[in-house]
Order: sequence, then structure tokens, then C-alpha cells
Amino acid sequence: GGKRVGRYRNGKGGSWNASSLDDGQTQSALLLLLRLDAARDFKLAPVHEAAEFGMAALLKAQFPNGAFPQVWQGPVEARPVVPAAYPDRDWRTEGRVKNYWDNYTLNDGLAGSMADLLIEAHRLTKQDAPLKALEKLGDFLLLARMPEPQPAWCQQYDAAMLPIWARKFEPPAVTGGESQDAIETLLKIHAHTGKAQYLEPIPRSLEYLKKSLLPDGRLARFYELKTNKPLYMTRAYELTHDDGDLPDHYGWKVPSRLAELEARLAAAKSGGHAAPPGRPSEAEVRRVLADLDAEGRWVSTAAGERLVGQPRFAPGFRYLSSAVFSRNVELLSRWLAAPR
Repeated sequence: GGKRVGRYRNGKGGSWNASSLDDGQTQSALLLLLRLDAARDFKLAPVHEAAEFGMAALLKAQFPNGAFPQVWQGPVEARPVVPAAYPDRDWRTEGRVKNYWDNYTLNDGLAGSMADLLIEAHRLTKQDAPLKALEKLGDFLLLARMPEPQPAWCQQYDAAMLPIWARKFEPPAVTGGESQDAIETLLKIHAHTGKAQYLEPIPRSLEYLKKSLLPDGRLARFYELKTNKPLYMTRAYELTHDDGDLPDHYGWKVPSRLAELEARLAAAKSGGHAAPPGRPSEAEVRRVLADLDAEGRWVSTAAGERLVGQPRFAPGFRYLSSAVFSRNVELLSRWLAAPR
């Protein structure tokens, strides 16, 4: 209701004057508003106003280099546009930023969810602003890839584009999960724009990540800067290279999607523009259909990852994932709905 509208919009709300991109909060809400607005031919005034207001506010939260913060309270400040670099300080003890959420972040798939929103906004509204923001996001990913010997991505960066701490169990490090999301996001941006520069860094990044795979075929959540050793924490939150005493509330190892990403890169290179805007590629559709078992199910196999709201499954345990079902059905629906 109106009484719960945040102060950010009308100046009369509570003290929680902040908007968040963490875990897809703002992205999901705006996707719903945009799709509802388009379904009503942009004529349902309250929805149309909210969608336009939300998108305008979001685009003001994009930094000049194309990055987004995790949380914002208004238009972000201008900052120099520089590439990512390794810190020359002792990153274990120095350079902590209390309000890390005000800085550039890729945590928990932020790049991918932002790209999905901007692509859909451009597809539905035909406005230039979401497309320009999407390309700026891609430009940031090119800047944010770390130099050799670790040409991949980190969870968060400061204004000087140095990796920084977030929570006490999230050190400055190259990450397996966010790096895969960054690669997937570059593929999405290439598919929507047709611009080849967004594919250029991917082969070397995939090569590096393949060499960084753990013995069990997964990737570490964190790799130590420069040494590339898998980086963990003990239950007392002390940094270590040993995975024998991990806190159980966090995913310290992530499934590898490198084979899938390699296949998508090959399809993008061979097909040029990969897919019409808003429509998955034929290769993606064939992969999703091929993943169905004999009973018409998408069956996931646990690899030690943490599942929200569930006990930890033993590696090899087979289960049905609602997230996988939702993602695959949405992809197939977009394929069927797109004009031929």
C-alpha cells in the first residue's frame, strides 16, 4: 500500500531508505512491472508510472564504468573509469570498506540478472536507454576481468577497481561462481547486440577456469589473488587453504558450468548474432530438451552445493530442482513465443 512506499520515492516512508540489487530483488520486481505494463499496452497508468520510475531510478544507479552497486539510495557519484588491478597492499588486513555495498559488485549473479532486465526492457519498450545501459554493463565486465595470471572476475571492487572484502567470510579473491556468471552475461550481451568485443575475453577466461578446477570437478568459490590457491575459511573465520573446517552456511565450492559455456561460445561464434532479441538460441533449446530424462524430468545431481531451505545433500544425490524447472520452462516459453 501507499503507506509503505519508501522515502526514496515520496519522502514520507520509513527509515529504510535504500534500494537493493542483491539476490535479484529490484531486478525481479521491475521485470514483473515491465511485462505487466507491456501486456496492458502501456495503458494501465499506475503500472506504467511505476515501471518507468523504477527503470529511471535504476539507470541512475549505474556508475560511469557500467558497474552497479549492491545497494543505493539515489544517483551514484561519478568515478574514474579504470581497469581492474591487483592490490599492492596486504589485502588480508588492509583496504576493508565498511559500506562495501556502495561499491561495484558482481556478487550472487548480479551481472546476469541485470542483463536479463535490461534486455527485456529494451525488447519491450524499444527505448535506447536500456540498450545503452546493457552495453555499459558489458564494458564494465571487460574492465573488471583481472589481469594475468587470473583472467577472471571478483565479487566486488572499490572505486580504484581493486578487489575488496565484503562480509567477513568474503575476502578479496577471484571467484568461480561470479566468473561463470560474468562469462554467461557477456554471451547474453553479445547475443542481444551482435558486438564481437563481448566475446573476446571469454576463451582465455575459460582456459584459466578449466585449469583451476578442483579434483572433484567443481570450482572454488574463492581463489587467492596471484597464487590461485583455493581460498577457504575455518569455522572461526580465519583464512586457510584447507577445506576441512568450513562454515556450513555458505557455498565454498560451486558447480562447474564450463562445458556449457564453451558450447554457447562456439554457437555464438558460428552464428554471429546468436539469437533474435528475447529469443533463446536453437542450441540452448536443444540442450534443455536433451537434459530431460525418460520420464520428462530435469534431474539435478548434488555436487555438495548448499540449497536454500534444504539439508545438505550428499554428492551424487539426485533431486528435482524447482529453480532448474523454472529456468528451463521459461527458456522454452520464450522460444515458443518469439516470432519466427
